[in-house]
Amino acid sequence: MNLRILLLIASTALLAGCDNNSSSSSQSSTNSSGSSATPANAPGGYLGALGNAQQNAVKTVDTTSINKAIQLFNVDQGRNPKDLTELVEKRYLPTVPAAPYGSKLDYDATSGTVKVVKQ
Repeated sequence: MNLRILLLIASTALLAGCDNNSSSSSQSSTNSSGSSATPANAPGGYLGALGNAQQNAVKTVDTTSINKAIQLFNVDQGRNPKDLTELVEKRYLPTVPAAPYGSKLDYDATSGTVKVVKQ
């Protein structure tokens, strides 16, 4: 339930940010001559921004839940897990979440942090 609320808040914040950026860029592009923004391609730009916002929200939620599991593991075991599969074996995570397309999860066992990086 908390994960759903976090996802909803993150996606709302990202969508609000995308809306502000797209309106300011479309205003500046309408003032310049030869711009590529036209009413015909406006829905596509909106849908692309929506897809990017959703992907960013998923990245944030996935790394946050993994980092929380790493912290709990560290408190219980007194060390960081050797790899992310150890979190699944010890039941701190149900599965290791898949990274978004074109990315991979980069886990640093010494610092106990995980990041999403492009491949």
